[in-house]
Amino acid sequence: MSKIRTRYAPSPTGKMHVGNLRTALYEYLIAKHEDGTFILRIEDTDQERYVEGALDIIYRTMKGTGLIHDEGPDKDGGYGPYVQSERQATGVYLEYAKQLVDKGSAYYCFCSKERLASLKSTVGNSVSEDEDEAKVITKYDKHCLHLSKEEVAKKLASGIPYVIRQNNPTTGTTTFHDVVYGDITVENEELDDMILIKSDGYPTYNFANVVDDHLMKITHVVRGNEYLSSTPKYTRLYQDFGWEEPAYIHCPLITNEEHKKLSKRSGHSSYEDLLEQGFISEAIINFVALLGWSSTDNKEIMSLEELIKEFDYKHINKAPAVFDMVKLRWMNGEYLKNMEQDRFYQMALPYIKEVITKDLPYERIAALIKTRIETFLDIKDMIDFFEALPDYDIQMFTHKKMKTDSESSLAVLEELLPRFEALEDYSEAGIEAAIMSYIAEKGIKNGQGLWPVRTAVSGKQSTPGGAYEIMSILGKEESLRRIKIAIDKLKA
Repeated sequence: MSKIRTRYAPSPTGKMHVGNLRTALYEYLIAKHEDGTFILRIEDTDQERYVEGALDIIYRTMKGTGLIHDEGPDKDGGYGPYVQSERQATGVYLEYAKQLVDKGSAYYCFCSKERLASLKSTVGNSVSEDEDEAKVITKYDKHCLHLSKEEVAKKLASGIPYVIRQNNPTTGTTTFHDVVYGDITVENEELDDMILIKSDGYPTYNFANVVDDHLMKITHVVRGNEYLSSTPKYTRLYQDFGWEEPAYIHCPLITNEEHKKLSKRSGHSSYEDLLEQGFISEAIINFVALLGWSSTDNKEIMSLEELIKEFDYKHINKAPAVFDMVKLRWMNGEYLKNMEQDRFYQMALPYIKEVITKDLPYERIAALIKTRIETFLDIKDMIDFFEALPDYDIQMFTHKKMKTDSESSLAVLEELLPRFEALEDYSEAGIEAAIMSYIAEKGIKNGQGLWPVRTAVSGKQSTPGGAYEIMSILGKEESLRRIKIAIDKLKA
């Protein structure tokens, strides 16, 4: 069997959608699982959709996710150039399209826009949230196929704009095999004579793809199942050229929690969006790997190295994959818990500094929250009380389980205040000793002594860390100030 060669071939049109990231990941895993070659090819032939800076996003995402390519625009492996506009400049696509014209498998089309517009018919919804759902279908009627060689030569010589179209049969069937969906057969009369070379001389995405995949010896092609309907046209091209087809792996649709297609407008549909929302790269990659695939033992948390070892593309599902935000948050939390403390601190620091401007021990705050957050964006609401005591309701001092109320809490705070004032060792251990000796003296439950203190110094129902940690981080002066505020509130 020939060495496995896969390619990720994005178009530089903006942020990397989760579906594209999954394609890149699966292509990478298929290659690496078999010790094959993973190629990055930039498909920029659609000049109208080109977005400035999108190329940087592609490189940044590949680097950030660890999906490092073996060949690409910056790493020549002998199959370059790896940018379609550069390949286009060599004339390669037109040369192959003309080969098909000579065989009768393609033809020149000189139809005007007006004539083509008259062939249009709309299918699907005309009004839809996602523009993909309403499609205007143009089935070309082979009008220009019947031009004689002389007529074609004359039109070309006089400079009439043209496209080159695929000449698909109108009878019989075409069958292709997909790893996930099995054999798929379509009636040839359903196949449109798609454009191979556009009037600007550029190839269409579909044609360039086939030519490049063949020339780059690509063995496995991964893409979304929305491309299933185009695949018979690719099969016809491979057959017309007499080339071997790659293995097709069409992945299931990714939906949101409402089981609708994950829209690019959803706010968490791209890799960059997810990073901005406080997720980390390793968790995103792990989560995306499970959108349509699972390991044989259903293991959920897997590093990229483990994914490479485990990944078998024959286990990709047909059923739509749900982008479950709750699961992604859980998974991200697991990664944060297991992260090395120093790295966590470096990553959490900008989020901590966004909330806390005071000179406080940031490292201790980071250590408190590490196992309690699911994304970095959770930090703000968890630690804002360190910066300023929130305005709280004294009802918080009443806690059934802790057996506390306003009256008992006031007594505890008034009796502990002078002990805290006299305390010389204002460390976590020193504060703990003071509170615990008071609890023992009074013969009360731990919660009866601790709940009022924690509520007084934080003004919050739930906090990362208990009374001792919070007081030692805030420092003596600020802790005492907050306890006095609580006493005043409770007296009032």
